[in-house]
Amino acid sequence: MTINNPLSELNTPDRLSRGLVIVLPGIEGRSYLNRSIARGLAQGGVDYGIEIYDWTYGPPWQLWSLRSRRRHTEQATLVAAKIAAYQNEYPKRPVHLVGHSGGGAMIAYTLETLEAGRKITSGVMLVPALSPKYPMRQAVSRTECGIWNFCSHGDLLFLGIGTLLCGTTEGRHCISAGNVGFSKHVVQDSIVSNKAQLRNVPYQWHMLKTGHWGGHLSVAVPQFVAGHVAPLLHGGEASPATS
Repeated sequence: MTINNPLSELNTPDRLSRGLVIVLPGIEGRSYLNRSIARGLAQGGVDYGIEIYDWTYGPPWQLWSLRSRRRHTEQATLVAAKIAAYQNEYPKRPVHLVGHSGGGAMIAYTLETLEAGRKITSGVMLVPALSPKYPMRQAVSRTECGIWNFCSHGDLLFLGIGTLLCGTTEGRHCISAGNVGFSKHVVQDSIVSNKAQLRNVPYQWHMLKTGHWGGHLSVAVPQFVAGHVAPLLHGGEASPATS
């Protein structure tokens, strides 16, 4: 199958035969941030095919990408179809979604769109532009190992002030789950099984050692992704502070 990926060395037939990771960019679209995420996954030992899928309108239409529910629905349907096509061609291989900011929100929309009975392995949201009260149970139920939400109070400009003024992807004017985490009620309601759960992973100071200082952009630094995100795709555990 053909994969839309500028990092072709991360998407060889040999890699695809082992599994697939789809990286969903933020509202800026294809950029150095998502390329850094892809490289960080590879540096962290993820040997699956890694695709960057640009679901956005592209610059300068970032706000339209943020708020267009029509776009979200259309693109979530396309990503879901891409997952189905891969799973049909490579059955029983792991499939993961990794999304940054608006791309984190697209993970939820994509999983909600998957046809009944189809699941992926896991999802990793990097500071998603979703409301802390957004219901996540349906999305989590379409995974085998659950969804991790990396959040940070240091992401104040984009997911604090930014979403208070411009809104989250679903249109709520509030501080995002990428800043404060999903609410306790949402987390509890999203427990499907011991593995399939929603887990908040709040920022901790030791993450600074890998270049992530708690901001919206530094969460995409390759060293951070390699050290904290890549292990999750191999069945590892997140930080002890995970809730």
